[in-house]
This record gives sequence, C-alpha cells and structure tokens, in this order.
Amino acid sequence: MEFSKINNFGVNEQTPKEIVAELDKHIVGQTDAKRSVAIALRNRWRSRQLSEDMQDDVIPKNILMIGSTGVGKTEIARRLAKLVKAPFIKVEATKFTEVGYVGRDVESIIRDLAQTSVRMVRAQRTEEVKEKAAKMATERLLDILVPEPKRAQSPLGKLFGSTEPEEEKVDDVQKPGREFVRKRLEAGKLENEVIELEVADAAKPMVGMFSGSSLEGMGDNLQDMISSVMPKRFKKRKVTVEAARKILEQEEAEKLIDMEEVGETAVKLAEHSGIVFLDEIDKVAVKGSSSGPDVSREGVQRDILPIVEGSTVMTKYGPVKTDHILFIAAGAFHTAKPSDLIPELQGRFPIRVELKSLQKEDFEKILTEPQNALIKQYKALLATEGLTLEFKNDAITKLAEMAYNVNEQTEDIGARRLHTLLEKLLEEVSFEAPDMAKEGKTEIIIDADYVDKRLKDIAQNTDLSQFIL
Repeated sequence: MEFSKINNFGVNEQTPKEIVAELDKHIVGQTDAKRSVAIALRNRWRSRQLSEDMQDDVIPKNILMIGSTGVGKTEIARRLAKLVKAPFIKVEATKFTEVGYVGRDVESIIRDLAQTSVRMVRAQRTEEVKEKAAKMATERLLDILVPEPKRAQSPLGKLFGSTEPEEEKVDDVQKPGREFVRKRLEAGKLENEVIELEVADAAKPMVGMFSGSSLEGMGDNLQDMISSVMPKRFKKRKVTVEAARKILEQEEAEKLIDMEEVGETAVKLAEHSGIVFLDEIDKVAVKGSSSGPDVSREGVQRDILPIVEGSTVMTKYGPVKTDHILFIAAGAFHTAKPSDLIPELQGRFPIRVELKSLQKEDFEKILTEPQNALIKQYKALLATEGLTLEFKNDAITKLAEMAYNVNEQTEDIGARRLHTLLEKLLEEVSFEAPDMAKEGKTEIIIDADYVDKRLKDIAQNTDLSQFIL
C-alpha cells in the first residue's frame, strides 16, 4: 500500500502553539514538557512534507520526562491521546519481564499498538459505510417485522427432493403493508417493540492457554485461525427494535468492510504515526552492580532497546517496523537517575525534559483553571443532590497552601495531594448531602475558616497526615 494513502490519517496538523494551548486547558504549568511534545508532533507533520526517500531517514526524537509523581507526566500523555489522530498506548515498564521470566514480553507493546491502530481504522471505515449499513439494517428489520409469506411446495416435489417452489401469486397486501411499517419504523414509532433476533454466539476465549511471554502472540493467531475454521453458532435473543437496529447495523457494516485492507492500513498507520508512552521507566533502572531481581530489570531494558531503536515485531495483522514510532518515557527517578539506565537506551531518548515540582500558585490554578478543575467536579457532583457549592477565594488559597506544605513535610505526591485534601474537606457535606437537600439547605459556602476547622489539625500533625493525607 502506498504511504500517501494514509498521509493525512494519523497526523496532527496543529502548530506547536496550538498544541500547547490545547494542553494548557487541562494541565497547569510544565511548559517545557508541553513544548517538547508539541515539537515532536509537529515534526511528524513536517516529515510528511518531505520526499519519500528522505522520510525513511527522518526518525522521531524520543522524549524522556523526569519528574516526581503527580506533576503532570501521565496527564500530558492522557490528553495527548485525545488530541492526536494517531494510535496511542500507555504502558508501564514494571509490567514487563525479560525473555525467560514469567510475565509479559516487551513485544506485546507493539502488538497492543497494532490492535489500537486497527480499532481506529475500523472505526473510520465503519463511519464511511454507516449510511449504507443503516439502509441494509432497515431492510432486515422489515423482513423480521413483515416476513414474506412462505411458498407452498407440491407433494411430488417433496417426494423427488426438488426445492423449486410452485408458482404462486404474490400477496398484493404484503407490499403496501411493508411500506406502512417502513414509514412507522422511520418515524421512530416502533422503537420499543420487542422482536426475536438471531445473533452470532461469540466464542469464549482460551484464557490462560497461551499466557507465557513468548507464546502470547502465537496464542492470538491460533485463536483467530480456530475461529475462522469453526462454523459460527447463532442464538435467538428478544430485543427491542432500537437495540436490534444497532446490532444489525454493526453486522452489515462488518460485511461492507474489507478487514484485510483495514489490517494493512492499520500496520502502516502504527509504523509511521504510532506513539508509545512508557511510564515508570525509572523502576527498571539498575543502580550500581546488578544482582537478584535487578538482573530481570536490566533484561527488560535490553529487550526494550531493539524496539526503541528499530526492529520488526510480528503481529496478527503482519510485521510492524518500529523505526518511526515515537516513544515518550517517563519516571520520577527518586532512587535512580537517568544515567542508571543502560547507555544504549539512554542514547535513544535524546530529548530530556525535567518537570518542576508544583508550587502554591500552581495548586491554586489546578483547583480552578482547567476545563474540568477539581472544584468544578465537586460542584457538579453535589449539584446532582440539589446543593450549590461555593468556594471563597481565601478557601482556595488556604487549600493550595496546605497541599504545598504537606507535600514539603511528607512525601511529595504533587497534584494528587489536592484529591486527598478535598475528599477530607467535603467528607461531611458529601455524606449529609441527601438529607440537607430535604431539609431545604441548598447552599454550602466553603471559606478559609471552614478549611481550618476541617483540616488544620491533620495538616499540622505530621505523623497523622502521613496516614490520612
């Protein structure tokens, strides 16, 4: 397949400033990390403008994010996944083991990426045939609601095994009746009617049979092969017309989609536009001499290396080359340093960004500025009970100050500290909310005094805050 066919699919055409502005709606601060990610995405678009010969030589510059937990590394990745029109997966390095150990092998990262890519392409192809599939589904619904009259067969035909039906007159009533039902169906007057539908019975997966790291991919292929050889089983279900339409539209769309073409396009898309966010990379770093479990950690690094530097991984959709996949690694690096990674792996992450610890002003912004800021979430949650929650400015300042101080005195968990503080702060209100609404108390005002009353003792007692906050 020519690469030009997927040239506009899987490439984000936003400028770096636009990407950063989009990330700013959800993440406070960390400008350096946002800029690095934005430049990496823009370089994807730039490489598509080059000649095909040069495209092969321009490989993505992988990024290593360094920063303590809760400063925004994973959130940048999560928002990036929604922003880019490309296959994206987030994996944790701690879930993988080197070949020979029980657990997942690193090649499953690329198999998962290919699967994500297939889902994307399949969704696009489904959208393309949506109208046609809907018309075909309507005809099948009409066949169920207004079945054709059975044609009689002569006794001699039955005796000699003939399947030819006798000539019979078409029922003149049937055609007008079908059109009448069609009009009611299109008007949505039959949505709640219950009909009997024959659907394919999904085969149960062979769980556990191929759980070993080296057999994982082979297990998927073997299961697909067995599924294609075995005849499909069907079962009858009673469903509403509304539910039946969705099932039939899906079935008709699958008939119209060429899954072989989907697989080929998905592989190309994963190869040239795929993004892998590799979290907790510091947990497989080995400090000093390696022994015991560290042997396995260093083995994981050695296994990750060929995938990051460029290799071919077999998937059930075909071989996937990893040369042009963008890898973004992240870790807190509290006990280990980036230099504790094996040198070859360090060299494959040339762009390094250090995310800064959050300050008091950052906590204030996190509470109020993002689109779905924490305070906005709590207001919306309590509004479902009929309560109006209002935070005074001094309360927000006090919460931010407490979050910063507790992080300084105990373990620094970044913005996640705000979750624990707010939960403790609003614990009584959340518990009493249904009864308060019944009693007519519909407005709750949170000020600095209320914050002090609920949290001061816990925040000041370091030993207690370690357990509660």
